[in-house]
Amino acid sequence: MRESRFDVLFEPVQLGPVTARNRFFQVPHCNGMGHHHPTAHAEMLGVKAEGGWAVVCTEEVEFHHTSEVAPYVEGRIWDDADIPMHTRLVERVHEHGSLAGIELAYSGMIASNLYSRESPMGPAHLAVQGTDPVQARRMDRRDIDDLRRWHRQGVDRSLRAGYDLVYVYAGHGLTVIQHFLSRRYNDRTDEYGGSIANRTRLLREILEDTLEEVDGRAAVACRICVDELIGPAGLERGEIEEVLGSVGELPDVWDFMVGDWDFDSITSRFAEEGAQERYVRDLKRLTTKPVVGVGRFTSADTMVRMIRDGVLDMIGSARPSIADPFLPKKIEEGRWEDIRECIGCNICVTGDFTITPLRCTQNPSMGEEWRRGWHPERIRAKGSESRVLVVGAGPSGLEAAHWLGKRGYDVVLAEATGALGGRVALESRLPGLSAWIRVLDYRKSQLERLGNVEQAFDSELTADEIASYEFDHVALATGARWRADGVGRWHTSPIEIVAGMPVLTPDDLMAGRMPAGERVVLFDDDHYYMGGVLAELLAAAGHAVTLVTPEARVSDWTQATMEQRRIQKRLLEAGVTAMTTHTLVSAAPGSATVACAYTEQEHQLPCDALVPVTSRLPSDALLEPLRDAGVAVRAIGDALSPGTIAAAVWDGRRFAEELDDPAADDRDRPPFLREVVQLAPDEAAVASG
Repeated sequence: MRESRFDVLFEPVQLGPVTARNRFFQVPHCNGMGHHHPTAHAEMLGVKAEGGWAVVCTEEVEFHHTSEVAPYVEGRIWDDADIPMHTRLVERVHEHGSLAGIELAYSGMIASNLYSRESPMGPAHLAVQGTDPVQARRMDRRDIDDLRRWHRQGVDRSLRAGYDLVYVYAGHGLTVIQHFLSRRYNDRTDEYGGSIANRTRLLREILEDTLEEVDGRAAVACRICVDELIGPAGLERGEIEEVLGSVGELPDVWDFMVGDWDFDSITSRFAEEGAQERYVRDLKRLTTKPVVGVGRFTSADTMVRMIRDGVLDMIGSARPSIADPFLPKKIEEGRWEDIRECIGCNICVTGDFTITPLRCTQNPSMGEEWRRGWHPERIRAKGSESRVLVVGAGPSGLEAAHWLGKRGYDVVLAEATGALGGRVALESRLPGLSAWIRVLDYRKSQLERLGNVEQAFDSELTADEIASYEFDHVALATGARWRADGVGRWHTSPIEIVAGMPVLTPDDLMAGRMPAGERVVLFDDDHYYMGGVLAELLAAAGHAVTLVTPEARVSDWTQATMEQRRIQKRLLEAGVTAMTTHTLVSAAPGSATVACAYTEQEHQLPCDALVPVTSRLPSDALLEPLRDAGVAVRAIGDALSPGTIAAAVWDGRRFAEELDDPAADDRDRPPFLREVVQLAPDEAAVASG
């Protein structure tokens, strides 16, 4: 059971007409499901309610077709036809005694309306954010009246769907209410522009409208940006203090956030737990209403301090609730070793940017609750008395052994080295990635309590040896190795590297082997974090580093994790030369030849050592010999298809789930549920009778 010092976290909190049973508040967060995958969304949030979150909220939900963010998939409650999907979500949350919240959104200056083809509206005649060739038009008084009416209609539909809490959204730079508040967008000279009192007018009106519409049937929350972090060009903390002095008593609960989304969900590489505290501290004194805030809170002691110090009344969470939907229940029951702490990698965020269902490095069941029936805490019992060998104790092998053990199978986890972790243990030693060791820590602690999982170290097995043990199933989780020949996306065959040019792969650098020469050319054709992290490592060791990449930005894919700008800034400040839109052509002792990705014009770079960060090859040498020997073997994780740590962990869980499941061998149909669009009536056929 929990220690008494954590009792404060489990006190009920009054939110206007409703009561949250504890202080754990899952704030709205995007999930890539929205109106495309409503049942999957409902089941995912239902699991969080089961895990003890007292308030469980949707992502942003568009309430009118004149402001939509296609192709991104968010929630919609445009008209009554959308109510049933929300009712299903509310029912799943209510099953476990939690409050269901909805975040109504009108996206204003960031909505291109590519689907509806309506003209975007906002406080000013300005181009929408991003690079779509679309411009928003300045809202007139009639438009503002329409907006207020549409918001009230959205509130009404939310109440009919059964929501207990309705948001007025003015945060993340994603909503027209914030756009009116901020000088970044609001250049008006009428009663909605100029002074902060005028710029607050729309917020006040919509808060008052919402309170009138709910009429005590639900709580009203206001999510607001307390500092846009761009100085006098935008909304500043001092102005928010004035805003709270004006409307601080209107909503039933305040949800404070900072900056744009990329700061509100900053990665662990660039910020520690609780990074937002200094921006929101002391704001609570300006209102008598409860205050929610986030900070990638994973430590219960930090949560208690937030409450005891009067910074927050409720512990807001998005990413930690994804990594462990049962975080509140585990804290309540004192199950510290069972907590999957968020590592702050933001692979969850990529679901929104890639328009795919949510995923998580720590929690492979995230997004699979409905469509595959996976649960973060439970798994079905074993289907046979099979004995299983898992070869390799990296992220995929650890996850497979962990869940196979919980199913009740006898498992041997064989690791060629003397320690668990594989790539996780190595990568977590790189600059900024120390939090990633939690992937190992959680699984190690779980395995230590499973008496049916035997760990064998320094066991570099041969195919003949494995076959002789007569295991019923073998999982090859032997990982992958980085290529040294430049093959990747740009080059699909090896590039010319003249003998005598020192070439080091990421594996070499992570093993502690560093270049002897000063000038290093790092060719990044991987585009995720590895190239940038290794450039930072090399620069810190005193090397003169030139990072060459065919993309226009370094670590280009990290735009999806919202850290690309920070990565490029850090590298430039570290003295790394970024040569973007260039590719490596060849290398010889003393120099590397690079070429413009567009003109193919070649240049020579002084180079004492080359580091290609391009692609990996599966370490699957055991696979075919074992198959030839008649062993029931399957490669998993990077040994099957090199990818992210999240993908490796997910594939380990999949192996454990599918073992002894005959349906898993059916390759002719999707191995998951999906919601298929219901066709509208064929009007032509009806007319022809």
